[in-house]
Amino acid sequence: MGAEDTSNPNLKSVHDGDAGTSQEYPVILNVYDLTPMNHYAVWFGFGIFHSGLEVHGKEYGFGAHDFPISGVFEVEPRTCPGFIYRCSIPLGHINMPSSEFRDYIERVASEYHGDTYHLIYKNCNHFTDDMAMRLTAKGIPGWVNRLARLGSVCSCLLPESLQVTTVKQLHEYHACTEEDGLDSMSSLSNLSESDDGNHEKQLLSPTMGSSDVNFIKEVHS
Repeated sequence: MGAEDTSNPNLKSVHDGDAGTSQEYPVILNVYDLTPMNHYAVWFGFGIFHSGLEVHGKEYGFGAHDFPISGVFEVEPRTCPGFIYRCSIPLGHINMPSSEFRDYIERVASEYHGDTYHLIYKNCNHFTDDMAMRLTAKGIPGWVNRLARLGSVCSCLLPESLQVTTVKQLHEYHACTEEDGLDSMSSLSNLSESDDGNHEKQLLSPTMGSSDVNFIKEVHS
């Protein structure tokens, strides 16, 4: 291998950790079924899946909303509301401690705004694949995002209802600040109360009593 690329300021943080730190932390992919029909579809090599990346006891995913701010959210592992948990896949380990990883995910969140979500070209599985590659140099299994690859070849195969999705019923949105130009918004919970038809466009479909879904505050490098 050639000399280490020092142009990426995050490279040392991800692969080397703090000086003198040798403890390793697992990186786990949690996969969910979006529909009970997956039980039958997977036998034919198809299925519609959501995935989140579990690191330091929290699971991180990417969801859609209507605003040009972070769409990266965290939930308790294997409890993402609205989906049916299927399995967990170990991807590797990192040496990055929890506080450093938090800073890292906040920087990554600036690259994944909720209004840029697209089922075919930039979905939750693209996010976990990108994060897995950055953290462990190993992507997610190909079958998890197979639908998007098929859809990119012929998007007409997919119903329009799957093309656009929006998160709703969120209790709190931590990234709304005056600097974002969204100082009038202290939360996105009003999305669940609106009557403008946005309820048909949802990614998470959280229900009352489900685990909290909190968006990650984005920080620009």
